[in-house]
Amino acid sequence: QVQLAESGGGLVQAGGSLRLSCAASTTIPSMYTMGWYRRQSPGQQRELVASIRSGRDANYADSVQGRFIISRDNAKNTVVLQMNSLEPEDTAVYYCFVSYYDERYWGQGTQVTVSP
Repeated sequence: QVQLAESGGGLVQAGGSLRLSCAASTTIPSMYTMGWYRRQSPGQQRELVASIRSGRDANYADSVQGRFIISRDNAKNTVVLQMNSLEPEDTAVYYCFVSYYDERYWGQGTQVTVSP
């Protein structure tokens, strides 16, 4: 069982930056995908924000492309989401995940609030 611990959420003004980190409790093979989802309101489905596999194959939601950067340290089993030029629409609970085919693990979520 993989446990994921997130950190780095908080309150920031629009235009500011935040850095989210996620550390896995065990070794994550490089072929596993790591990344972040977010849920903007309780009734909404989680949406994929960014994902990365093997340290180079990164994908982003259109809404964050050019503003967010995902990176991964396979030696430390961590994934980081650098969020720049934040907008109020980025306000959400952000969830770290690790997946490989049908296997998926989630973090507990960290709140990001962007004020106008």
